[in-house]
Amino acid sequence: MTSALVTDGAERARIGPWHGDARVGCVTPQPGCPPLSALVVQRCVDQLGRLGFREAITSALPPNESAGFVAAGFQVTERLHLLERSVTAADRPSVTVPAAFDVMRGHKRDLGELLAVDARCFGDFWRLDAIGVHDARTATTYARFRVARRAGEVVGYAITGRQGRMGYLQRLAVDPSAQRTGLGTALVVDGMRWLARWHARTVLVNTQESNTSALALYDSLHFRIKPQGLTVLSTTLSS
Repeated sequence: MTSALVTDGAERARIGPWHGDARVGCVTPQPGCPPLSALVVQRCVDQLGRLGFREAITSALPPNESAGFVAAGFQVTERLHLLERSVTAADRPSVTVPAAFDVMRGHKRDLGELLAVDARCFGDFWRLDAIGVHDARTATTYARFRVARRAGEVVGYAITGRQGRMGYLQRLAVDPSAQRTGLGTALVVDGMRWLARWHARTVLVNTQESNTSALALYDSLHFRIKPQGLTVLSTTLSS
């Protein structure tokens, strides 16, 4: 199974395996739709159970989208910081990329190298598989997909999304061997430049509360932590 859409009126959720794990299914409310009711969450859970999944988790959710899951028996398993930054005309100038790297448009052929970088940057729970990368690229109406190469080898990538006037830094990964070089900054700034050209007003990004290096990067670029963060919830499915 790749993924499927569960709908009820205006409520829409995508279900599928969590990072390719045949035991763990993920429920992802779709952008621009009302928060999921407990009834629709239960329909998602029932469908995942019939497909053989043993556990269900959510994507990272803001507080207003959690109530339906809590009512359906989900519990919080992870907390994330949500950071926000205004996008202005000052973000439009060209990006300075560190001399050792080239930043260019990403392609399907980059996927294998890109996933290897992602695996070196994140633990098992947070690393992406091919479906996860696809979902990050298609979660918003428009997306910018950039890869960074050093001596021809992929050492980083970024996916930036745009939905109306809102921007989202969907994924940022820089190989440990290329960190602290300014590459991560260049990839984020590239995404903000793209958002500025399309007149986005705000960009959001989330990261684990324990990810101090990411938090330091975003702080240096004037992102600010919002008072209410995000949560990932999970529940055990009936066998």
